[in-house]
Amino acid sequence: MCGIYCSIRVGSADSSDHCVDAEVFQALSEQLRSVNGARGPDAQTSYTLRLPTSHPPRDSSEGQARGSELQIEFFASELMLRGRAVVVQPHQQEGDVFCWNGEVFEGLNINSEENDGVKLFSRFRLDCTPDSVPGLLGNVEGPSVISWQPPTAKALTISIKSSSEKLYFARDPLGRRSLLIHKPSPLFPYLLLSSVSVGNHLAYQFEELRTEGIFCLDVGLIRQSSDFAKGLDDYLSIIPRRASAAKFAEISRVNTTLPLEDMPLLDPFGSRPFPKAWSDAVDELISQLDRSVMLRVRDIPVQFGQEGKARVAVLFSGGIDSTMLAFLAHRHVPRDEAIDLINVAFENPRKIQVQLGGNSDMLPKRERKKYRKAGEIMKVAGGGTASYLVPDRVTGLEEVDELRKLCPGRTWNLVEVDVPYEESLAARSTVEAIMWPSRTVMDLSLAMALYFASRGVGRIRSSSSECYKAYTSHARVLLNGLGSDELLGGYGRHRTAFTARGWEGVIDELQLELDRIPTRNLGRDDRIISSHGKETRHPFLSLSVVSFLAGLPVYLKLDPRLDVGKGDKTLLRLAARRVGLVEASARKKRAMQFGSHSARMEAGEGERRGDLVIGRLVDT
Repeated sequence: MCGIYCSIRVGSADSSDHCVDAEVFQALSEQLRSVNGARGPDAQTSYTLRLPTSHPPRDSSEGQARGSELQIEFFASELMLRGRAVVVQPHQQEGDVFCWNGEVFEGLNINSEENDGVKLFSRFRLDCTPDSVPGLLGNVEGPSVISWQPPTAKALTISIKSSSEKLYFARDPLGRRSLLIHKPSPLFPYLLLSSVSVGNHLAYQFEELRTEGIFCLDVGLIRQSSDFAKGLDDYLSIIPRRASAAKFAEISRVNTTLPLEDMPLLDPFGSRPFPKAWSDAVDELISQLDRSVMLRVRDIPVQFGQEGKARVAVLFSGGIDSTMLAFLAHRHVPRDEAIDLINVAFENPRKIQVQLGGNSDMLPKRERKKYRKAGEIMKVAGGGTASYLVPDRVTGLEEVDELRKLCPGRTWNLVEVDVPYEESLAARSTVEAIMWPSRTVMDLSLAMALYFASRGVGRIRSSSSECYKAYTSHARVLLNGLGSDELLGGYGRHRTAFTARGWEGVIDELQLELDRIPTRNLGRDDRIISSHGKETRHPFLSLSVVSFLAGLPVYLKLDPRLDVGKGDKTLLRLAARRVGLVEASARKKRAMQFGSHSARMEAGEGERRGDLVIGRLVDT
């Protein structure tokens, strides 16, 4: 994984470019290189291409014709997660330039000694045209791309061929890696592509790059144009992914097969054996998910000075998704190596007052009963400060015990990340800047939880009878359970859709979930987690797993006729029970921001809607 940044602007060829927007641009460019460098602490390099234009620069004064040039800067930082030696980006060979953000998980054979960026670059150099690009990207399972002539649909890639003078850039179909774009305007006449922003800056208007196609910028036309600032419409085209029939070109569609009207109720926790169709689906889900985890935890290089330390961590709430991923990682990580389970808890003044028997009126009515019950559970759980015995901490403590019993001999580090209220307040402006252009109340709640979890600074103990010791997780790969609710029907809205329109309503809602995955939170999460020089990987969002689950009839995945905790994500619950995770299989859905108490910390925030835009943003 890496951070990548590309800028294109028209400037003076004689180094006398001193206009105001040039000064603003240079300062901004330096900041963007810095924040992208944080994503890849192992190496950072830039490369600038200068191409003469057929028109004078915008700021040349009347009667003073000066030569102008198109300046294209590429910057990439490297987080080494493949191979045995650091490979410096941007990749360059005979005028081609290539920047890559991500790892190839399928579609290209790469051994443990090879670097996937190098291998993919060689593929691009062999064959990269507008006709071949969709196939090149569509046959590789991975994240985002920028490419001067050849693009890829899985990681960020930049490749340049002066003969064609085209810049290709794209994110993968699911948008698992962040790529932001600022389009030139009369006030700020430059193009920016960047993995991350520097917050609410006056000199750009960043937005998430759309994922539905591969973007092709005709740089040759820009060199002939007299006004690059008027926008990109005349220079930019989109190559549809459907132009390729490749395996990873597009997201699969949801199976629309309806169940029989008299389909019987099947209790996932009952003693009766399940029909073969359900049993086969369970076995295949375990197989598909196991392979996805294996591809995401194998061959991670050992960092210098971190021999024997955990290389893999799980963002761990104790819920069914994260526990299943932890169990499957156990199958593929060497048995003598620890796995970190990162569990974050926030000191939330509003919730603490309720737990200690204070004024429960600070909470909405619908939450009062729930948190009184949670307080009773916390008293029984023990082993920690009451402030941090949030719902996710309680389930995390319970589930690590189940994992220890099921997987003897494995060292499971439950990393308890406790975030004092003052520390969360101090970090807020930093988090707001990194998550930009995401900026709602819910964005901030989730981003805060991910920021402190991925930092990994906490404490551990091997059993409830031992004392805590300070611990920092240095694992660079973080497994994330995101995607299971969207694919397997884990949200309350799936039950609501069934009540309103039956099974057809559920199918439509599941298709809507798939359609909006690329535009929701994956880019934001990538920006937050990568700011610590770590990478999140989503086994449920492997395009192979997505294809398998989308292709299953809906009634094999969930049954809204059953109670919550049974009818939601029924197939995953059955899979968890089959591998021995009995307690995890019965866990109910709980959103991260509420399970960790990162949401609604201050008085008066109890009824704030999650989609409201936060009022205080960073001015850089």
